[in-house]
Parts: sequence; C-alpha cells; structure tokens
Amino acid sequence: MEFASNGDFAIHVRDLARARTFYRDTLGFKLLQHSGEKLVFATGNFTLYVNKDGKNIPFIPALKVPDYEAAKRFLESAGCKIIREWPGSGAFYFRDPLGQVMDIIQS
Repeated sequence: MEFASNGDFAIHVRDLARARTFYRDTLGFKLLQHSGEKLVFATGNFTLYVNKDGKNIPFIPALKVPDYEAAKRFLESAGCKIIREWPGSGAFYFRDPLGQVMDIIQS
C-alpha cells in the first residue's frame, strides 16, 4: 500500500464565522472557497480546510492513495479505526493505533 501527503490539512470547528475572521483577517490566509459548511484557505505550503462541526478537532493531515477501498482494508487490518466516511467521495477519516486522526483521499 502506498501513502503520500497531499499538502492538505483539515480542522473541524463549531463557529465557522469566527474561524473565517481569524484565518482570513488575522492570519491573512487567502480564502479560496466558502459555504455554510466549509472554508478553504491557501496558507502558503498547504491548503487548510475548515469544516463546520459540532466539535472541535485539531489538524487532520490528508494522505493520498491510489485505491480507497484497498487503503481502508489495509488500515483496518493494521488496527486503525474508520471514524467517518463520505460515501461516493473516495475519502474517509481514520484513527491510528496511537490516537491520531488522518484523512485518506483517493487520487
């Protein structure tokens, strides 16, 4: 199985308007996309996805894989737990055996 960083990070926040003000106005990140559920910022070396959620979740690094289903099976067999999936998107979050949450995206 082959995993590689894709230069994306995600965070989940309760208050999207507050996040927009902080990341755009305070830190000066360029707002690339926005909706009622998500903000996307260019930060320089990585793209930051800020997702509206009922809880705050810190930085989630994204890894690209050539085969979503194979990666899912491989990670589960290695003791990882799939914690969120988006059917049809080729993406899921998993928690590794050390407790870190990561994102898998088929590319």
